[in-house]
Order: sequence, then structure tokens, then C-alpha cells
Amino acid sequence: MRKISHNSLDLFYFYKMLKEFNLNFHSSHIKEIFRVLMLIFNEGMPADKAIEKIMRANKRWGVKERSFVSEHIYDILRHWRLLNNIAGEEETVSEKSLWRVFGILLLLKEFELPESGNFNSIKPDQVSSKFEKFQRVRAIRESVPDWLDKLGEKELGKNWDKIIHALNQRPTVVLRANSLKTNPRELQTKLEEERIATALIPWSPEALELEFTRNVFRTESFREGLFEVQDGASQMVAHFLDVKPGMRVVDACAGAGGKTLHIAALMKNKGRIIALDNKEWKLQELRKRASRAGVNITEIRLIDSSKVYKRLRDTADRLLLDLPCSGLGVLRRNPDTKWKLQPDELQRVIQVQRELLAQYCSITKVGGKMLYCTCSILPSEGEEQIKLFLMEHSDSWKLLEEKRYSPEINNCDGFYMGLLERIK
Repeated sequence: MRKISHNSLDLFYFYKMLKEFNLNFHSSHIKEIFRVLMLIFNEGMPADKAIEKIMRANKRWGVKERSFVSEHIYDILRHWRLLNNIAGEEETVSEKSLWRVFGILLLLKEFELPESGNFNSIKPDQVSSKFEKFQRVRAIRESVPDWLDKLGEKELGKNWDKIIHALNQRPTVVLRANSLKTNPRELQTKLEEERIATALIPWSPEALELEFTRNVFRTESFREGLFEVQDGASQMVAHFLDVKPGMRVVDACAGAGGKTLHIAALMKNKGRIIALDNKEWKLQELRKRASRAGVNITEIRLIDSSKVYKRLRDTADRLLLDLPCSGLGVLRRNPDTKWKLQPDELQRVIQVQRELLAQYCSITKVGGKMLYCTCSILPSEGEEQIKLFLMEHSDSWKLLEEKRYSPEINNCDGFYMGLLERIK
């Protein structure tokens, strides 16, 4: 009986390992999985940082071992509430409770449990019965907190079922061909030579989707700056901004620069991009990425006071506001967000978005365009923010176009984009 769906291509190594499953050998890997989960749940460490820490501590692991560990961590995070309800575990996360959760995960993927004292208390018939019972409770079936399930239904109505289910699936790896150095078809051919199979994504012009999960950062193509890893919907932000060569563009929340570099490529490396962020370590990463990508039109500035953005008033042909958000559109990649985000934090983020939109909009010159975007599925972080902004700035701004990319339709991250023009 198939219980928890999984992508057989992504789990190629997992299947092979289970056929040769030796618990005495793999128990060390499983314990490392548990260490990561305890760092996440008991110490509040972000999943990607916790996984990175464990990988650094196990440098001798090969591809199969790294895949086994990381995929199981993310699978448990995605289905955490369902697994715990079936297991009947308390909220406290311990090695003992995690052995039971891990065993139930294996059963729900239709694998036989190895003989082990760690699995003795797990009864397959009881697991099956509880699983069927919890299929009738969406918040447990899709493993989300009750408050988030209620909010999703309130804001998204009947679409919530499909959206949250899609956000519980494994994401694919998507690359953006760097048009300063190559194009998608040329990159596809180059990657084939490096034994990496990809497929074009019709609705995202520079996007290539990996057919098998691979570590693309070790390829010659990556070292040459031919691509960046970037979701297909995220890639559409730069296109939606409607940039042209020679423009002056401000990316006010540039982060590590994925969208900055794409904007530079669409501008054919002609013009000027001012990349702002309040975290120096992200800007340092942007500098490295820009050098590798051959981008030389970026001016990077740390936001250490309000003077930084106030000095840019009335100067930008285009302004990108990729503002901090709940991250509910990228749950496929960051499933631990479900268990860390709280209602009061979400409300704080929405208020910060509102304030930053009002503060930064004046960077755009009259006749220029501003793109507000968030990687969230919630209208309260997208459409509703733009409606409120226009109510307060109806004399000086107009909405040109809105766009949503949604995981259940596009097999991508959830993104909202609102393009506005300054008219006064």
C-alpha cells in the first residue's frame, strides 16, 4: 500500500540502499539524521544550516550517504505532524521518539522494517489504521499547525487543499542559464556532456529542470558561471520588472543576489544596478556570484542607516522590492518553516512589508516602475498589501499588472508579483 508519495528519480540512491539495508551499518547515518532533527526542533536551528553542519562533520560521506541523510530529514520535516500523530509521541523530540517516527516513515513508503529493538513497538496494522483515520483531517494529513490550516482556508478558500498538498512535495532542482555566457539549449548540451540530464521549462525562458538530483556545484559549467540555481517562478521576477539595457535599477532587498544577477543579464550588462541589503554576509556572497557570472554593473551597498535608501530618492528607472515574508511559498524547500512560524511573527512580517513599501517606494522616479514581490502564497502578503498601498498613494501610483505563480499549477515555488508605475 502506497502511503507517502515520493519521486522515484530523486530517491534512486535511497531505493538502492534499502535493497542492501544493513541496520548495523546505516544506524550511524540514521543517528546523524536524528541529531539534525534535534538541532532543528530543540535548538531552533534552520534546517539547511543544521544539515550543512552535519555534512561538514562527515566529510567522508559519498553521494549516496549524503542523499540518504538529507532526503530523510526533509521527508520527516514535511510529514512531521502526521508521523507524530501515528506514533503517539509527545512534543519532546528525543532519539527514542525519532526511531519510532523513522520506522513509521519507512512503513508508509511500503518498506519492510529491519529486525531491531528500535522498531519492536511499531505494529504495521496499527500504523495503517491510524494513517487512514488521519487522512480525514487535513491539518494532520498535510502536516501543518491548526492555526496555519485555518488561515490557509480563510485566505485561499477551496484552493488551499491543492496548494498545501503541492507544498508538501519534493521540489525539483531548477537552473537559470546565464544569458551573458550561454543560452538554455547550449547549457543543456554542456550539462549532458557532464552527465546531467535536464528539461526545459516552457513558461520560464532561461530555466532548466534537473531530471535527476545531482550536486551541480561541482560541475565545470557552474565554475564557468554558466548558470545559477534558481526556481522557475523566482526567475520570472526579473522578467516582470521589465528592465532594459542602460537603465538605473535598485534592488532594495538583494540578499545573495539571485535576482540581481538575472536583472544584470537581461540588461546585457549595460547600465547600473544598486544592490542593497542589511546583511553584509549576503552581500559578500553576491560579490562572489557576480564575479563568477561575469556581471560588472552592480554597486553593492550595506543598509546601515536610513540615509542609504533616502539618498536614492527619485533616481531609479526600476525598483525591485523582494521583501521579507513568511516564506510560505517555499515550504517545499524549507518545510521546517511550518513548525517555526507563529501567528504573531506573521503579523509582524506583514507590518514590516507595509512599512518598507511606504519607505522605499520614493526611490522610483516619476515614470519609473516598482515591482513588489514575495515568496508567499497568502494574499495578505501580496494582493492585499498592494490594495492598501494604492489606497494611500492613489494620486502618485497606479497598478500595471499582477501575477501569481503557484506550486499546484506550475510545480514551482509560490510567488506574488505586483508591478506599479509612479505617475507623480
